[in-house]
Amino acid sequence: MATIALVDDDQNILTSVSILLENEGYNIRTYNDGAAALTALTAEPPDLAIFDIKMPRMDGMELLRRLRRQSSLPVIFLTSKDEEIDEVLGLHMGADDFIRKPFSQRLLLERVRAILRRGEIVKASDGGSDVGADVIERGKLTLDPLRHACLWEGKPVTLTVTEFLILQALAQRPGYVKSRDQLMDAAYDDQIYVDDRTIDSHIKRLRKKFKAIDNDYDSIETLYGVGYRYREA
Repeated sequence: MATIALVDDDQNILTSVSILLENEGYNIRTYNDGAAALTALTAEPPDLAIFDIKMPRMDGMELLRRLRRQSSLPVIFLTSKDEEIDEVLGLHMGADDFIRKPFSQRLLLERVRAILRRGEIVKASDGGSDVGADVIERGKLTLDPLRHACLWEGKPVTLTVTEFLILQALAQRPGYVKSRDQLMDAAYDDQIYVDDRTIDSHIKRLRKKFKAIDNDYDSIETLYGVGYRYREA
């Protein structure tokens, strides 16, 4: 079963969520502050991490910022804060999901299952004759779903699972418009609701990552009031 890391300074949360997920068969590693978690998550990445935002020494936002320098590990944020800016900032930084405290255990389980299902492509075998069969090439872009690999002009671009699935949905049919609802369906389990702002945040994050490599990047077009499309070569 998958390994999940929990990072929260509230021992009650660590205990209750650990019991919940262990009962589902997951392997659980717990940390009560971000600084301790960073070293462990970098040295031995789990399949999924769940971070609290407000923690001593290093909060969840800073932990994610440092982790994203070298990892696309799927991350769910837990927070008791009410400000929407926290969610927007977290998504811009590359979080895969966001759950507000107090939360139902059923909801948390559904989010965990959905992200792990979406992340199965990361664990696909690198061997066999089918490797590379589903590679998408669009001009300077190369996407290999089996390896969860993304290249722009031959240079690797580190994407979260959610970002990869959104880009894949767009690049599969260049020139065709994808509505936000269609992109939600491509990137999220049908039992999980996300709003338009979430998709927009992921698109902005994607553009930023590609512009870091190529300042002239403009392959993802916005059609205001309609959705997004991948520019035809």
